[in-house]
Parts: sequence; C-alpha cells; structure tokens
Amino acid sequence: MKAVALLFTLLALGLGAVAQTVALSGMLGGKALLMVDGSAPKTVAVGETYKGVKIISTQGDLAVMEIAGKRHNLRVGEAPSSVGGTSNAGEGGTKVVLSAGSGGHFFTQGQINGRAVQLVVDTGASMVSLSVADAERVGLNYKTGQAIQMSTANGVIPGWRLKLASVRIGDVVVYDVDAIVSSGAMSYVLLGNSFLGRFQMTRTNDQMVLEKRY
Repeated sequence: MKAVALLFTLLALGLGAVAQTVALSGMLGGKALLMVDGSAPKTVAVGETYKGVKIISTQGDLAVMEIAGKRHNLRVGEAPSSVGGTSNAGEGGTKVVLSAGSGGHFFTQGQINGRAVQLVVDTGASMVSLSVADAERVGLNYKTGQAIQMSTANGVIPGWRLKLASVRIGDVVVYDVDAIVSSGAMSYVLLGNSFLGRFQMTRTNDQMVLEKRY
C-alpha cells in the first residue's frame, strides 16, 4: 500500500536548549511514516518508538504519538508549523537546526508563500529551485516570470525566474526570495543560495545550523 501523503506536518518540541522536529509524511496501512530531525521516512507501527517518538495509535490520516512525555495529534496534509531552534513558535525566529538524513543530505519541511513543500539544502544551487508540478501545487503564477533556458544533463529546457513572496522553515521566514521554476522533473525543492545567503551557516558533523544575518 502506497503512502498517501504529499504534504507534511512538522512539530517543534523544546527539549532543553535543542528542539526536535517531527514530521508525519504519510500513512502506510496502519503504520506512520515519520521523519525525525530531517531523517528519511521511517515506517513506525503502533507501540513502536523511533528516535524518542512513540506511536500510540493511528486512524486514517491521523497519528497519536508521545514525544517527551506528552501526547500530540499529527495529521497528514497540514502545513509545517515550526522547526527546531531556540526561538518560540510563530514568526520572527532567527535560527534553524537541521540534521543530515539519508546520504548526508539535509532535508526539511517548509512553506513557500504559505504552502507546504519538502526542501533539500543545495549549496550548489544559486537560487531556490522547484519543478512546475511543485510551483502549480503552491499556486505560483510562474509563467508571468522571466522566461529562461536551462542547461541540464538531458539538454536545454525552459524555465522561469521569479521572486517568491516568502520562504519559511518553522518560525524562520525570509521574504522576497529569488527562485527558478524548472520544466524538468525534481523530487524536492532545492533550497539554494538565494535563501541560504541570508544566513550564517555552520556545519558540525551531521548537524547544520543556519543563523539569520542582520
């Protein structure tokens, strides 16, 4: 049975000075597909615990889980609400903490113009880059942007350059972000330097910290 989720729910939980990020990426039968601190999706059955997150029950697209001694209801399809860091939930955060997932890549859930997307950090990308499919899903009128030609391994393909009103990871929001919409297929939205350049980036082993520049 295939996972039904295309969107993600993200919950930030203060555990001392460090918060934990928990994403419900879908349901596989009666099991929850969890992403914890940017990990690859993990199938977790009722009663099992993964990285400190215990699944209490599942029903439809809803999972009840226990995290840090408290129960939380997470539903597939809700937009991300927050992310690990030192600031409180809401807007105006200044710090994002990411953990490396499968293959050493840094995945996270976020929002473009208030709509949920899955992001992967790509320091080799000059701008935030997304596919036509993702652009249409988040409601971008990308064809009003500047038409460009993009060189890929499969040849030259059309693309569009535009500005995103906002890119959000948890309570950290960046406005007026340059982006490219590609007509080629892409598995994730690339979090490129038009976003990353607004932050001081520090990497220690498998943890990346982004602190907003002023």
